[in-house]
Amino acid sequence: MPLIPATQLRAGMIIKHQNDLYRVSNVVHVTPGNWRGMVQTRMRNLRSGVQIENRFRSEDRVERVTLEQHEMEFLYESDGLYHFMNTETFEQIALDAEALGDATQYLTPNLRVQVEFYEGQPIGVSLPKTVDLRVTETEPALKGATVTNVLKPAVVETGATVQVPGFISVGDVIRVDTETGEYVSRAK
Repeated sequence: MPLIPATQLRAGMIIKHQNDLYRVSNVVHVTPGNWRGMVQTRMRNLRSGVQIENRFRSEDRVERVTLEQHEMEFLYESDGLYHFMNTETFEQIALDAEALGDATQYLTPNLRVQVEFYEGQPIGVSLPKTVDLRVTETEPALKGATVTNVLKPAVVETGATVQVPGFISVGDVIRVDTETGEYVSRAK
């Protein structure tokens, strides 16, 4: 595995840290006064989904891991297992909710995702930047509610709750950012 200087860490990279795999989500280079520079990172454990912060010294070297990715289609959820099919070989795999983390809130049948493999084992998914989800529960749309700064909770078809503008009603399809879980727009 290639070792890289901590100063080359970037958001989105996968690294091996304390014998576990982490996806780096935020990197800040810190040089406090006359001290040595540091690299402050926020990372998510790919196995447990737990987010941690870690400070590397500038001279530290970290093990960068490259995951193999295959495009797969989400089929269905059954008994806590989420089933995916490889779009080229039609081979099927199942991942549990723990491996998927927050991704379970955005999976709808036929959604194409990148399933990540490490040493031949599926360990998680990489979602598209946004997904379109149908609103199943929300308060009635307010008459004349065209201003988007007043938000209300809406439950979407996957069971996730998203804060939406007042003009959204049940049955509307909305676009949701999969990184932040925030409403982006009404889907066409």
